[in-house]
Amino acid sequence: MNTDADHPRLSAHFRMQWEEAQQAWVLLYPEGMVKLNASAAEILKRCDGSRDVPALVAELERTFEATGLEAEVRAFLDMARQQRWVADT
Repeated sequence: MNTDADHPRLSAHFRMQWEEAQQAWVLLYPEGMVKLNASAAEILKRCDGSRDVPALVAELERTFEATGLEAEVRAFLDMARQQRWVADT
């Protein structure tokens, strides 16, 4: 069960980097690569284990001068956990 006390971090099995050939952020893993869209990359860049989910959402809303991002961020994080891209500390 995931709670607001969780601090999402990128799984040790993945490495995120800018891929010039793709002109996109990607997740690299031994079997391949996942090309990320801009929103996914912005969320995952912040998944370093230092922020809980509310802090992550607040930072994204400040950075992009937006409100109401929580549901989308949580939905993405749930999917990222299922894909094992993200773990919680």
